[in-house]
Amino acid sequence: MFNLKDKVAVITGASSGLGRQMTYAFANQGATLVLLARRIERLEEIQKELESKGVRVLPIKCDVTKTEDIDSAAKRAEKEFGRVDILVNCAGSSRDAGVLEMKDDEWDFTIATDLTSVFKMTRAFANIMKKNNYGRVINIASMYGLVGNAEIPTIAYHSSKGGVVNFTRAAAAELAKYGITVNTICPGYFYTELTTPVLDTERFQEFAKNHVPMQRYGREGELNAGAIFLASEEASYVTGIVLPIDGGYTAV
Repeated sequence: MFNLKDKVAVITGASSGLGRQMTYAFANQGATLVLLARRIERLEEIQKELESKGVRVLPIKCDVTKTEDIDSAAKRAEKEFGRVDILVNCAGSSRDAGVLEMKDDEWDFTIATDLTSVFKMTRAFANIMKKNNYGRVINIASMYGLVGNAEIPTIAYHSSKGGVVNFTRAAAAELAKYGITVNTICPGYFYTELTTPVLDTERFQEFAKNHVPMQRYGREGELNAGAIFLASEEASYVTGIVLPIDGGYTAV
């Protein structure tokens, strides 16, 4: 089960963080990879490593906030492989501030990067999937898309990830007739380049211990099983779901 050999998987934000973790997870299942990020040199390093192990990799420089970059990447992927089977929308960033202090440009940046990009990517690549009446779209949201928090003011991030959650439901309902499933994973606290400075503080470690039932952050690789399941042929009747992988944070 869960063999992705001969499947073409597109992963955004693949140069670092959770996107990079997804890259290796899908490679281990035999998928052919189309890797998107702004830092092409990092993608090329990953390409060299994985191709030495027999994995086919197409790295593409892409800013997921730019429609022309996305549409160009979609055309290149389809030209190279003839189809796309899986899309993992993992790219993201945010400007953190509370509702009373956040500036317009901080709000606009976060919404564009974390929500609008998911719409644009799904539009471009689901149109390719539609041709084969098959597809798997996996959106990486956040547990902060399901709840608020009183520890770090980050109103735009909460709003964008909440938008991804309901975008997933709406897109799942629309695209089901084309054989395309759309699901979302809501990670809890995981180390990435963006989160490490906060997660490494003594104050936040104490907060997590008191508020995460498993009393720890997520470890590298602990998102992989959920993503591989949702990307698989076996998950053909699973669509529109929201899967928290958060150590129980949203359960209490």
